[in-house]
Amino acid sequence: MRNLLLSMLFLFTATTSFATENKMTQAHPKVKLTTSVGEITIQLNPEKAPISSANFLTYVKEGFYNGTIFHRVIKGFMAQGGGFDTSFHQKDVHAPIENEADNGLKNTRGSIAMARTNVPNSATAQFFINYKDNDFLNHTGKNASGWGYAVFAEVIEGMDVVDKMATEPTGTRNGNQDVPKTDIVIEKAEIIE
Repeated sequence: MRNLLLSMLFLFTATTSFATENKMTQAHPKVKLTTSVGEITIQLNPEKAPISSANFLTYVKEGFYNGTIFHRVIKGFMAQGGGFDTSFHQKDVHAPIENEADNGLKNTRGSIAMARTNVPNSATAQFFINYKDNDFLNHTGKNASGWGYAVFAEVIEGMDVVDKMATEPTGTRNGNQDVPKTDIVIEKAEIIE
């Protein structure tokens, strides 16, 4: 009888664990960025950043990021992309989204946040990957200097590729600084299982 109960408990635990893992996979979508320097897999966090995650997935589904570049790469800080094509033309975007920087997620190494202007609720398609813990980018208050940058995802595979991007020489292009001299292209962005 004891063995039967243990078997039933194991089966229940295994089933529950599988269901939870399956739910987590569905609840936290993954996106693979195939770039000209390698593949980067990121996992979104729609529980804590529902607006930013949905926004990013919309652009992925539309194929928006395909053919865009990482146009600003600063070693020891961050790599920004998702807005310019290889001709350095800024692509047309959807309306800006609400800033979710107060969601508790931090700008730590490997985290991905929405890029924006000085206006807190101005993020559209551009995003950046943090090279280190950038605490000064975190939310501290709902005011001009404290809004911060909304983290919505993290790199789960390919951080070595992100690090490799920082070794590329940079310069000025069309008035923009820290632009890789050799284009780092997002060849394809796709949702994966």
